[in-house]
Amino acid sequence: MGIEAAPARLLLIEDDESFRAGVLATLRLAGFEVQAHGRAGAGLHALKAGPVDAVLTDLRLPDLDGLEVLAHCRAADADLPVVLMTGHGDVETAVRAIREGAYDFIEKPFDRDRLVTTLQRAVGQGRLARENRGLRTHLAEGSGLADVLCGRSSAMQGLRELILRLAPTPVDVLVCGETGTGKELVARALHDFSGRRGAFVPINCAALPETLIESELFGHESGAFTGAGRERVGRFEHAQRGTLFLDEIEAMPLVLQAKLLRVLQEREVVRLGSNKPIAVDVRIVAASNAPLAPLVEQGRFRADLRFRLDVVKLELPPLRDRREDIAALFELFSRGAALRFGVAGPQAPPGLADRLLAHDWPGNVRELKSAAERHVLGLPALAAADAASGLGRSLQGTLDVLEAMLIEAALARHKGRVDAVCRELDVSPATFYRKLKAHGLQSKARRDP
Repeated sequence: MGIEAAPARLLLIEDDESFRAGVLATLRLAGFEVQAHGRAGAGLHALKAGPVDAVLTDLRLPDLDGLEVLAHCRAADADLPVVLMTGHGDVETAVRAIREGAYDFIEKPFDRDRLVTTLQRAVGQGRLARENRGLRTHLAEGSGLADVLCGRSSAMQGLRELILRLAPTPVDVLVCGETGTGKELVARALHDFSGRRGAFVPINCAALPETLIESELFGHESGAFTGAGRERVGRFEHAQRGTLFLDEIEAMPLVLQAKLLRVLQEREVVRLGSNKPIAVDVRIVAASNAPLAPLVEQGRFRADLRFRLDVVKLELPPLRDRREDIAALFELFSRGAALRFGVAGPQAPPGLADRLLAHDWPGNVRELKSAAERHVLGLPALAAADAASGLGRSLQGTLDVLEAMLIEAALARHKGRVDAVCRELDVSPATFYRKLKAHGLQSKARRDP
C-alpha cells in the first residue's frame, strides 16, 4: 500500500471578502490546505512563518500589487509557483508577470475546475523543483562544494544553498564582500554548477589600464588603434556560453560602465574599429569590495548599471562574523599547505586555537590561509601584537563562539536529546533553552520522549 502525498498547502491573497470566501470553499473542497488573507502584507508575513506549495494572489490589492507579491515570493523561494487572478483589463500586466517568473494567470470570472487544475499543476511543478534542488544539494556536497566554500556556520550553509539554487538559472549575479572573503570562489561555484558549456573567464577591472580595458572586454579589429596589428577576441566573446567574472567592478571607468550596461541589456558586443554587433550568450557575475549605493551618490558609479547588476546579490560575511568556521578552515588550509610544501604539519602550540578565535581577521579567509601556511612552516601563525589586540577587542565574542561550539558538539553526540546534553554540560533545561535561542540552535535540539 503506497503512502499518500501530504495535502498541498496554498496561500490565497484576495481583498474581496465574498470572492475570497468562494475561492476558499472551492479549494478546500478540492483537498487543498489554504491560508487566506485579504492583504498582501499579511499574506507575505504568513509565508515567512511556514512553507507553502503555491501562492494564488489577486493582481490588484490595496497595499501591494501582484507583481510586488510575485517579487517577494521569488525572493523567498525562486521555485515557489505563483498564480495570478486578473481582471480583463490586466492581461498585459499578467503576461509581464509570466515573463518575470509567475507560473500562470487566470482571468476573472474563471471556471472553478480550471482554477483547481492550474493549482494542482503548479503544486506538482513546485514540488518537483524542490526535489531537484535537494538532489543538487546532495550532489554538490558529494562533489566538493562544501570543501570549496568550507564552513558549518548558518551563513555558509545558506550561501551554498543559494548558489545551488541560482547556478542553473541564467540570471546575472552581484557578489559583495570585504577583500579576502572568497568572491571569486563563489563566482567559480556559480559557473561550475550552472551546466554552462563555455569557459569561466575572470577579469579584474582594477588591474587593467583604462586605455586597455575596453579592448580586453569587447575586442578590436586589426588597425583599430595604434599597435592593433591583428584582430582580438574580447573577454565577452571568449566567455561565449560560459561565465564572465568582473572582479572589482566598482573600479571600472564611468565611460566603460555605459558600454557595459548596453552589452548587458542587448547581449551583443561591438569590437573596437567595427560597426558589426556580435551576439553573446554570457552569464555575468560581478564582484565589489564596497557597497555600490554610496558610490552612486558620489558620482563614481552609474545608478542604472547598479540596478541592472543588482538583480540578485550575494553578500559574503566577513570571517569575524562566522568564527565557528575558523578552526575547520585553519585545519583545511594547514593540510593543503603541508602537502604543497612537502612537510609534516607541526603540533599546534598551546593557546593557538583561542588566539585564532580572538583575532579580528581584517584580511578574512585570505589572511587565515596565510596564517595556516606560516604555521606549517614552523613560524608564528599570528604576530603577538595581532593576537593580543584581537583578544582585547573580542573576548566576549570568543566566549560566545566557544559556548556555541560546545553546545553544538554535545547536541551532535547525543543526537539532539536535550536531557542528555543538560546532564553533560551541567546546566538546567531553562538555561539551556535560553542559550539555544541566543545561538540560533533550536532546530538541532529535540525533547526526549
